[in-house]
Amino acid sequence: MSDLKLFSPFSIRDVSLRNRIVVPPMHQYSAVKGFPIDWHLMNAGKFAAGGAGLVVVESTKVERRGCGTVGDLGIWDDAFVEPLKRLVRFINEQGAVAGIQLGHSGRKARANRPWEGDGELKRPAGMSDEEWEAWSPVAPSAIAHSNRWPVPRALETHEVKDLVQAWANAARRAHEAGFQVLELHGAHGYLVHEFLSERSNQRTDEYGGPEANRMRFIIEVTEAVRVHWPDHKPLFVRLSVEDNAGWGPEQSARLARILKTKGVDVIDCSSGGITDQAPILGREIKYSYQVPLSEYVRREADIMTMAVGLIIHGDQAEQILTQGQADLIAVGREILNNPNWPMDAALKLGVDGPFRQVPPQFGWWLGTRAKRGFGTKPSTWQTGLQVDLQEQVDLKEQVGLEETRKLL
Repeated sequence: MSDLKLFSPFSIRDVSLRNRIVVPPMHQYSAVKGFPIDWHLMNAGKFAAGGAGLVVVESTKVERRGCGTVGDLGIWDDAFVEPLKRLVRFINEQGAVAGIQLGHSGRKARANRPWEGDGELKRPAGMSDEEWEAWSPVAPSAIAHSNRWPVPRALETHEVKDLVQAWANAARRAHEAGFQVLELHGAHGYLVHEFLSERSNQRTDEYGGPEANRMRFIIEVTEAVRVHWPDHKPLFVRLSVEDNAGWGPEQSARLARILKTKGVDVIDCSSGGITDQAPILGREIKYSYQVPLSEYVRREADIMTMAVGLIIHGDQAEQILTQGQADLIAVGREILNNPNWPMDAALKLGVDGPFRQVPPQFGWWLGTRAKRGFGTKPSTWQTGLQVDLQEQVDLKEQVGLEETRKLL
């Protein structure tokens, strides 16, 4: 067991993580009619094998019209349970805990995949009129995300209540598939966030107007989910703690305090998305740029939080934990860059047996190479061969100076 917080086991309810490193949900946009394919097995599996404690499968939609793209994962039917079980089994076999995020794109539905150009999707060839209309974007109010997006249809009150039940049904299916951690997506300008924001929610019924009414949807969703999500399993909620459009840390902390009483264990603290601007990233591109949001919610709401946002290095993650800014560390794009990030961080932080963080199929080989020595460092420690060679020259020169001093 490591003395470092990052690599110490961590328990929430009856679920134990081998460390505090979390792979957050990251859209792959690669599903076929909502079903996972081999890509999803490979993608989640490599992170689990890389040593993460918790791997959260991407935002999985609670109803068909909630899909952001043609490639979104789905969980709106019992038919999705068995294919998702395959992901869970493989993640667990690598020693990680399997989590899943439940979401609904709201007015940001029926869009192009990002690498195919943001904005409204043109009807794919072969999609019937009926299928296309069934995928029409819906939202709290008939307000477009931006001028590049279509105007959604405002949900009727009874439809909002139906959506609450859709989330509950999705939670039941997630449990049946074997997931041990569940996260509700309430951030990034998607449906839950749209209800929270005054900019996108101009309803006059019980789900609009005052802050308490705008919070009602996520509170009801949480209550309904907890009926079907067992008490021994943790529940997370992702929030855009700051969206620079009227919803900020104070509102997020107030909501987090309520959600804690409804059975939420962790607030996953992100930002932005209610407009087409990146409010924080656009202003401050720096390490840990969203970590202060996590620290604020953790302190003001007295709830566990997960920090996200340009967390690149192991010592950086350890510092966030030791300074009490978060309880869990989400490593997203950097773990896309290096799926073995947990092993790499353990090695650099001096954790005993760093290669035991990963399966022996490759950990054993890396461990024997390290024990034997190979005259340099792994590629993740250096920018290239020439830099490495210069470091060796500098070291020899330094040794030479020390020897010369001894002779004087």
